[in-house]
Amino acid sequence: MADQPLSGIRVLDLSTIIAGPLSASLLGDFGADVIKIEQPGEGDPARKYPPLVGDLSAAWAMHGRNKRSVTIDLHHDGAADLVGRLVRTVDIVVTNFRPATLKKYRIDFDDLTKFKKDLIMVHINAFGRTGPYADRPGFARVAEGYAGLTHRTGEPDGPPIFAGYPVADGVTGIYGAFAAMLALRQRDLTGEPQLADIPLYEPLLRMMEDFITEYSVTGSSVQRQGNKNPHISPNNLYQTRDERWVAIPASTERMWERLVDVMGVAELKSYRTMTTRLEHRETIEAKVADFVKSHNADELLEKLNHAGVAAGPINSAEEVCNDPHIRFRGSVVEVDDGFGGTRLVQAPAGQFSGFTNTIGGPPPALGEDTDDVLKEIGALTHEEVSALRSSKVI
Repeated sequence: MADQPLSGIRVLDLSTIIAGPLSASLLGDFGADVIKIEQPGEGDPARKYPPLVGDLSAAWAMHGRNKRSVTIDLHHDGAADLVGRLVRTVDIVVTNFRPATLKKYRIDFDDLTKFKKDLIMVHINAFGRTGPYADRPGFARVAEGYAGLTHRTGEPDGPPIFAGYPVADGVTGIYGAFAAMLALRQRDLTGEPQLADIPLYEPLLRMMEDFITEYSVTGSSVQRQGNKNPHISPNNLYQTRDERWVAIPASTERMWERLVDVMGVAELKSYRTMTTRLEHRETIEAKVADFVKSHNADELLEKLNHAGVAAGPINSAEEVCNDPHIRFRGSVVEVDDGFGGTRLVQAPAGQFSGFTNTIGGPPPALGEDTDDVLKEIGALTHEEVSALRSSKVI
């Protein structure tokens, strides 16, 4: 098997919580050497998110994997030069500080390219580096509201509702890794430094492909419709006889025809187009709901899948971890938790013919790799590292 595609690429993770660290972690999953900079004595706040195992977040097995931990106090006067020494051997810096904060710490793009002429920086923050809101604080839930996702989530007669997970962090984390690959390609073509300016809200806004185009045509915004799809019917969650839930999205004409055949309700065949089905949504979805309610979930899903109808269960974490397909593909794997036990975590997504991904060992303890990295990459002597520690830079 060939080396991983990012073997030989070094990443400096100057970010905290989820989106930025996720971008760096995704690069590490495919071979990049990721060095995470953390505040001495505290570390990334995500280390303390419950539930805790001992004094460490259970989720740190995900957030911290495939990284080396180095502690540097960015508030200290000597920190900027120390970061610069590390940057000399780095390809990509991932950060999520606000623009003004990067300037205050003297670790902004222009500062760091003095140390590395062809450096790539992926800068993730709430609103981007430019515009009137550039220095506003914000997290995923702010971005989701700002981009319009929260506006359209919830029941028609109810308040807006957050998605069950901070989607903006996940989407932007993935987009940040994608941006790093684009910038890496461009740098290799031109030899020039690259700055990727990725606001939390923009990848999310890009993902909702119908949102702005529909407004531009109709002059109105998509409103909350609960589990209904504004453009497709039937497309909903339905409860089975044994009180489980299944998703049935009849997103194409052929899928609708197959569903009608399985249901055996002849009068439904008259609703031949999606426009007609949307006009008669209540009637159609009521009949689908009645059909689903007359079956237990396993029986129903077997029948639908056999007929080529797209349908699936609404899984809990327990059901995900015990699903035979997920177990077969290794989508969830067991890893060393660093405490003498094991932990279930998500594997990197996808399988590739020419290379494999890696999850590595347990995530590093806070500052575990400080001395080794500063000597190996920063070219500092033992005496210089000791002096930095005495002056509380590290």
